[in-house]
Amino acid sequence: MNKINVTLDPAKPQQMLQACPAYRPSPLALHEVAGHQVWIKDETDRMGLGAFKAMGGVYAVAELLMRETGLTENDLTSDAGRAAASHVTFVCASAGNHGMAVAAGARLFGAACRIHLADTVPKDFVQRLRAKGSEVVRSGATYEESIAAAIKDAEESGAVHLADGSWPGYTEPPRLVMEGYTVIAQEMRDSFASSGQWPTHVYLQAGVGGLAGAMAYMIRTNWAVQPEIIVVEPDAAPCLQHSARAGEMVTVDGPVSNMGRLDCKTPSLLAYEILSKAANRYVTISDTEALRGVEVSATLGIASTPSGAAGLAALVQDLEAGTSPDMRPLVILSEGGVDDA
Repeated sequence: MNKINVTLDPAKPQQMLQACPAYRPSPLALHEVAGHQVWIKDETDRMGLGAFKAMGGVYAVAELLMRETGLTENDLTSDAGRAAASHVTFVCASAGNHGMAVAAGARLFGAACRIHLADTVPKDFVQRLRAKGSEVVRSGATYEESIAAAIKDAEESGAVHLADGSWPGYTEPPRLVMEGYTVIAQEMRDSFASSGQWPTHVYLQAGVGGLAGAMAYMIRTNWAVQPEIIVVEPDAAPCLQHSARAGEMVTVDGPVSNMGRLDCKTPSLLAYEILSKAANRYVTISDTEALRGVEVSATLGIASTPSGAAGLAALVQDLEAGTSPDMRPLVILSEGGVDDA
């Protein structure tokens, strides 16, 4: 694999998150799927927020607050720290889970928060975000339109823009988000190193690619045994696959997918840079196939969504097609059930 130029430091978020009372490693266990033993990393109840995004947003809020206010890590949760943070507002667009993580981090440290959601984001997220003390603004019909609204908001209001996607000229806040995600890969590495049982294949679902990029970075950087990395996208939004083929970032067109947290038409620059060097192959799944992943997840006793179970759906396709019968695969169930009502 080619050298990865992006730099992520897992030690910093690991130290900070381990000091958080809500932090604990998420479950990693073997399950039987289609007659095969499959490693499943269950992120559906991560830090009580229901998704892996908690690892990135909370850490990034803390890091950016320290830079904005001059606070130290020890000061963040003090009365003086919260007073200083109260003058800072974070703004972002979200398909749901990133907004929850940013809102949770802002509330934890005393900052304000405003989240822009596209019309397609379930009402459940609106209610949950407001319960975290965040202001919620419906901004446009698509995720891309909500991003544009968040950028404009930050420019006009002076708020700190904390996106989970990156583009030329905007990389540091999303790099911090991805750095927070590296703790997930560290947890898995520690478990595999202890047992001596490493996966041969890793299925990583991707929207803009933050999770997939962070996991791939860590796998290629410090896992003792190197698996095949498969990036899984909705067939309505294969932006990373098309970008890899083109050799540059491209925006794709497509219908709205039931994989709402993965239905992103433009990749993150940082994720593209990592995955274009680290991934072995890209696959797409349909909305119907994603629902099959939800069904399989339910048989394992884990409630997820088409977005959260997309990697599992792609694995099931490969297993049923007879691909690599001796594989020891790993998938990440990245979010718990979401009420679309």
